Amino acid sequence: MDYDFLGWIVVGLIAGALAKWIMPGKDPGGIIVTILIGIAGGLIGGYIGSMLGFGGSNSNIINVLIATAGAILLLWIYRMIKARQA
Repeated sequence: MDYDFLGWIVVGLIAGALAKWIMPGKDPGGIIVTILIGIAGGLIGGYIGSMLGFGGSNSNIINVLIATAGAILLLWIYRMIKARQA
């Protein structure tokens, strides 16, 4: 198993919690969807950060910041899509 991938999932859980704290409010999907968005944001942020040369196994704070930024972006997009559908 790729430990970087597993690490980004764990960091994504933390990022999801931070994104929810930074962007409070009622989410259309509830806590489970917010957690999944956090994991997805962590994976996407980790991938983009790796491609740009940021992060790495020794820079945990940067990894959390990158993942949180990805989670905030996905949460914002999700809220915009759900608001248009309502």
